[in-house]
Amino acid sequence: MRLIELKNIDKIYEGGVPTQALSNISFCINQGEFVAIMGPSGSGKSTLLHILGFLDRHTSGEYLFDEKTIDDYSKEEIARVRNKKMGFVFQAFNLLPRTTVFENVKLPLLYSDVQETEQDSLTVKAIEAVGLSHRISHESSQLSGGEKQRVAIARALVNNPNVIFADEPTGNLDSKSGQIIMKIFQRLNENEGKTIILITHETYTAEHAKRIIRIHDGAIESDMLVTKRHKAETTFIK
Repeated sequence: MRLIELKNIDKIYEGGVPTQALSNISFCINQGEFVAIMGPSGSGKSTLLHILGFLDRHTSGEYLFDEKTIDDYSKEEIARVRNKKMGFVFQAFNLLPRTTVFENVKLPLLYSDVQETEQDSLTVKAIEAVGLSHRISHESSQLSGGEKQRVAIARALVNNPNVIFADEPTGNLDSKSGQIIMKIFQRLNENEGKTIILITHETYTAEHAKRIIRIHDGAIESDMLVTKRHKAETTFIK
């Protein structure tokens, strides 16, 4: 099933001198794909993620999510899609510092239509999925960088979204923690069928995906399948 379709997307930032961040971007992503969008700093990859995640609007072209153009979504529908169908993981973790792992992960459910009686069990399940049950009552300030990112992934998972957007998720981590994070994404894709869209500038990170779209100066440079895959086994360090 086709989840995302972009047709000739342009993004121009207006100002004293208009800046074209994206130019004529076209591609499709099916449900269950693991796609890395790769490019150097300033290439437009984060701008592209913001458009895909309904965080920003394109200037021209057409964006269809779930076979419906974004222009046909009301503000209320956009908020609902972002809460129920999309999960986000960012480089800076974006956790509440004096709040427990459980409370951080549960947060999206407080703004959803999930019954209160189900919220706790869904939160525990998401935390278990990233191997952090032993940290469930710890405050986020007590966690390592890798653990914080695993909490962020659990929070993105808790609403059982159609797609998870990850923007440079290993950028603040050492290589060992980064590998653990990428294998979690790979396992979520291979074992649970989650659609993963990864933004990265790192080749070793992108190679965990099944497909790599390279962009440069706001335009697609290449779009290819990955033939060599890392084995999706994750060992959690407790």
